[in-house]
Amino acid sequence: MNTSTHPPLDTHLPDTPLPEIQDGYSAARIFQSGRGYTYDDLILLPGHINFSVDDVLLETQLTRDLRIKMPLLSSPMDTVTESEMAIGMALLGGVGVIHYNNSIDAQQGEVRKVKRYKNGFITDPLVLSPSHRLSDIDTIKQQFGFSGIPITENGRMGSKLLGIVTNRDIDFVQDRSLTLAQIMTTDLVMAHEPCTLEEANQILKESKKGKLPIVNKNGELVALISRNDLKKNRDFPFASKDANKQLLAGAAIGTRPEDKERLEALVEAGVDLVILDSSQGDSIYQIEMLRFIKERYPSLQVVAGNIVTTAQAQHLIEAGADALRVGMGVGSICTTQEVTAVGRAQATAVYNTAKYAKQFGIPVIADGGISSIGHIVKGLSVGASAVMMGSMLAGTEEAPGDYFYKDGIRLKKYRGMGSIEAMASGSAKRYFSEGERVRVAQGVSGTVIDRGPLHRFIPYLVQGMKHGFQDLGCASIQQLHMALYGNQLAFELRSPAAQVEGGVHNLYSYEKTMV
Repeated sequence: MNTSTHPPLDTHLPDTPLPEIQDGYSAARIFQSGRGYTYDDLILLPGHINFSVDDVLLETQLTRDLRIKMPLLSSPMDTVTESEMAIGMALLGGVGVIHYNNSIDAQQGEVRKVKRYKNGFITDPLVLSPSHRLSDIDTIKQQFGFSGIPITENGRMGSKLLGIVTNRDIDFVQDRSLTLAQIMTTDLVMAHEPCTLEEANQILKESKKGKLPIVNKNGELVALISRNDLKKNRDFPFASKDANKQLLAGAAIGTRPEDKERLEALVEAGVDLVILDSSQGDSIYQIEMLRFIKERYPSLQVVAGNIVTTAQAQHLIEAGADALRVGMGVGSICTTQEVTAVGRAQATAVYNTAKYAKQFGIPVIADGGISSIGHIVKGLSVGASAVMMGSMLAGTEEAPGDYFYKDGIRLKKYRGMGSIEAMASGSAKRYFSEGERVRVAQGVSGTVIDRGPLHRFIPYLVQGMKHGFQDLGCASIQQLHMALYGNQLAFELRSPAAQVEGGVHNLYSYEKTMV
């Protein structure tokens, strides 16, 4: 006899399913309110976890034709991205976009450094002749960071290989005017074509040499293998590479007629994607440049922007853009919205442009407003395929500039491309104000804290992103976007008090350690 006062449990399921229990609101409902929302205004509600953090895949479609393993780009700012940053970003699965606040030759040289930092067969190595001098090796080492140089009869690829010059040959030589014929190593370990990459790598391992020349039946140099490249393959399995196993390199250009000359130099250097760098991308100047590029170099991937509306997206997609860069006046050092009263809150801008561009298979890159891992996850959650970072990376060792101390804190300079300081160096053309007598700043100069080396900081960001995806119940960016557009991803708006509650609070002091 059941003496319980509670009714027995009904173990039979009802004939009709129960209504779905759903907290929060879909992005479609959130963003139709007519208000502009930032990343901080939003919070994502958790989903169901049925996979581990290590199962999360962050591979993404960067442009129409380029895929990368990590959805991260470094901004084309002169205090953020030159070759060292671009190399580090590409090795870690992202892409670096080299700024153009410099001469054509300087930007071309930075791109070349990235493209020469490659894995596998090096088919266009720097080659010298026996009549070159040791000082020529010094110049190459200073410019490109390496000194293992093959020596051929005429100093070109396809010529008979005579020797090689390495650090061991030159380190303790005082007379830098000696010819390479006097110091080069002629007792060479070589591989002969046809030779697979695996076979060449095995010879290199067994020989314990730094470089392995590949020659044809006539003894003429056709390729080179580097021991450092073997280490790169081992240590950086997610590296962003092109079909020739070279690291991907991005570069920014403007929309002036002279930028066509800059474009030609970048293409010659092997650039993989070009960003048309304008503060307001919906202009006849950008559309004309975009059409010129796609007609002249149809396979070159072009990222157009910056934009924040669907109308702007429509114009640039119709002109041939391979991806869109979204964000206007939302960077930490940008004052565009304050000065011009034009722009849009970033979460709203990304959601609306990405939803429109999705119809045409055009990815969106969220640029600006990123100051934490949570912001990266939110940017991807509202439709971006990748995010671009400036201040987050400006404090890393790979960013241009030197560290300095202030009040005991290690800092680096960081400036907006719309700051008076940057505009004086050449970036005024980004704001259509190159010839103005009175310049109006749309950015500031400041400092950022030391974030250490990129190879420690990026994995920290990636691991945090994976935890965010796991909490959402999405194991990939593709799944995240399916949940977004299927109205399964749940958002809520946060009050100012909720935003305070969601961060560190009510402590006398604390230290936030990132890596």
